[in-house]
Amino acid sequence: MLRYLIKRLLGLAPTLIIVAVLVFLCVHLLPGDPARLAAGPDAPPETVELVRKDLGLDRSIPEQFLRFISGAVRGDFGKSIRTRRLVSAEIAERFWPTFWLTFWSMAWSVTVGLAIGTVAAVWRNRWPDRIGMVFAISGISFPAFALGMVLMEIFAVQLGWLPALGAESWKHYILPSLTLGAAVAAIMARFTRSSFVEILQEDYVRTARAKGLSEPVVVIKHALRNALIPVVTMMGLQFGFLLGGSIVVEKVFNWPGMGRLLVDAVEMRDYPVIQASVLLFSLEFIVINLIVDLLYGFINPTIRYK
Repeated sequence: MLRYLIKRLLGLAPTLIIVAVLVFLCVHLLPGDPARLAAGPDAPPETVELVRKDLGLDRSIPEQFLRFISGAVRGDFGKSIRTRRLVSAEIAERFWPTFWLTFWSMAWSVTVGLAIGTVAAVWRNRWPDRIGMVFAISGISFPAFALGMVLMEIFAVQLGWLPALGAESWKHYILPSLTLGAAVAAIMARFTRSSFVEILQEDYVRTARAKGLSEPVVVIKHALRNALIPVVTMMGLQFGFLLGGSIVVEKVFNWPGMGRLLVDAVEMRDYPVIQASVLLFSLEFIVINLIVDLLYGFINPTIRYK
């Protein structure tokens, strides 16, 4: 496993370099002049040129790219065009609210999704299965921004039970995490059901039942471990998507996270923040996929890494 881990870690560098090149080129293709936006709409051309020189945008594209790469290797992504703060400080401030929102969204959605999917598979084509799949289809079909506004209207405006905006206490996490995790719970329920239905038809499961073992023992002890392998893969992908894709939810609930930071950066053509944010999201996906691959060995000890 150690050799496998080292090989995967060595593969990080070329992947991140490719991502860095693509995001750098895409960012510079965005319409709009960052120097003009930073200087203000009424600034004279001389001021705009001074701002452009201060930001390093007067250099050629290859020079700007080499400067960006050399800084990124050292963990220095420069200063934000919008706030003039260090990009690393901006990201460090916004990362943890997004991480914890994603964590709690995944915690409840995976738990609920696994439970619904397992129950639906065990009672396939009966009323628990039908009710669970109605929930799953509803969760997938309902847009996140619409669900967020509905929850906000009911629980924050009408009932006054929960706060609607901000991230000051644990209560602020409830509505955004429900909104963010609804689709994940629905996907996990459908995926778990599909995986369990296939596993429950295997010969070793029928043998366990023939021995007279109770249904809970058959499902939990014999079927669960093998059914979890594809489910864990989906969990890793969904966690990565939530970390990088919470933009809409953060905008609806005015959440001070990475999603809002990225939206504000795109609006102001804040090149350093956009580049650093996308690189961070890419690194998150790579690390999460690596963790998922390593978890396979713990779930099923017969899996060997080379």
